[in-house]
Amino acid sequence: MPLPHVLLRCLLRCLFALTLLGPAWSAPVSAASGSGGGSGAGSGSSDADVPGEILVKLKSTGALQPLLVKYPVTLTSSFGARPIYRLKVVGAARVKDVLAALALEPDVMLAETNPTHRSPEARKNVAWTIGTPQGYAAQWAPHVMRLAQAQTVTIGTGVRVAVIDTGVDRSHPLLAGRLLPGFDFVDFDSDPSEAGGVLNAGYGHGTHVAGLVALVAPGARIMPVRALDADGVGNAWVLAEALLYALDPDANPDTDDGAHIINLSLGSLARTRLFDTIARLVNCTPSVPDDATGDLSDAGYGDDKRRCANSHGVVIVAAAGNDASGSLKEYPAAESASNLLAVAATTPASKLASFSNFGSWVNLAAPGDSITSSLPGGLYGTWSGTSMAAPLAAGTAALVRSLDLTLRPQDVVQRLRSASAMLCGTQLRQVDAAAAVANVVPAPIACP
Repeated sequence: MPLPHVLLRCLLRCLFALTLLGPAWSAPVSAASGSGGGSGAGSGSSDADVPGEILVKLKSTGALQPLLVKYPVTLTSSFGARPIYRLKVVGAARVKDVLAALALEPDVMLAETNPTHRSPEARKNVAWTIGTPQGYAAQWAPHVMRLAQAQTVTIGTGVRVAVIDTGVDRSHPLLAGRLLPGFDFVDFDSDPSEAGGVLNAGYGHGTHVAGLVALVAPGARIMPVRALDADGVGNAWVLAEALLYALDPDANPDTDDGAHIINLSLGSLARTRLFDTIARLVNCTPSVPDDATGDLSDAGYGDDKRRCANSHGVVIVAAAGNDASGSLKEYPAAESASNLLAVAATTPASKLASFSNFGSWVNLAAPGDSITSSLPGGLYGTWSGTSMAAPLAAGTAALVRSLDLTLRPQDVVQRLRSASAMLCGTQLRQVDAAAAVANVVPAPIACP
């Protein structure tokens, strides 16, 4: 699964503190964090840790039990058969003291806290407004992306797009017949439905994002993976689980059921080395003996090697964030990687949205200002944010990949970037679905 090593590094680094990059809202610390849309500048925030939790990578699975006997920790979760574990510090012991002791153990390759993060929108508190099915069909984004022309060639049939988010409303008419089973890593069950209600910060975000993938690639199948709770909050461990599920839903490395595109309308300002290991698993990077992140010699990594032999890789699309900043970076979007698209948001005037992050680490832009999509309960709503831009770009990647499923992820990313037009007043380029499908450079945008 050639997910760029650097990308997965970010992903787990960003796993710490995911933030819904769509609507704005505040969210308490919980299972995985997201960042939604919203306007106005924001400032960075520190990342909290899940209280009492430690993530470890060991040299072998056999090294776990002695550590559980020696230290005041209990096992919370295992990362499949791999020697990667989520531990809970018990009693009066302090996390920092246990981490310091574990760092001296010869069989411990990595030991870190399990961080979380509040979304940028939590700082801005921007909410969605009521929309309509007519507004969804007639909004400005499809016109500037030239979707009608692109969809005369392909509608994304045969492509699977994973939406790692707050879940979806399975009963929404817009998503009927387009959803794969998916999974819920917050409640850890097979029902990745939206939870909570309108009083919850993250409610509706995943449904909104999924509806935008369907807008661009109506023939694609959407795999809902819930990694963010009702308030749009999550953590590194949960996102890591969600990511690997998207790559291999049935946990059988010999079957072809993984996502071709993964949308991450979420982000974090934090980083973790454990994500380096996850990146290697996704990228199918060879094992590096005795390397903290690269040693994959334990037999527990066997299924990863088998999966890699059957995969053409995955395109990751990530929202750039809504801090109106050229220096503040959101991860995983800010991880330079050949399989990754970091997406900013644009306005109907073909300009960068005032709330969108920008900078040399941002690859592409897509409509993100006042975008209408589905909401739970069969409703529609309008939101602004790079959370909305990302799934429009992900849907375009699905259109391109449907033309040839053997296309390398980095080739899909490069095609979207080269088949785009310069925005007005910036060096960023805006996604053009028709040009991407035809693999041509579009005409310049007419700027005032």
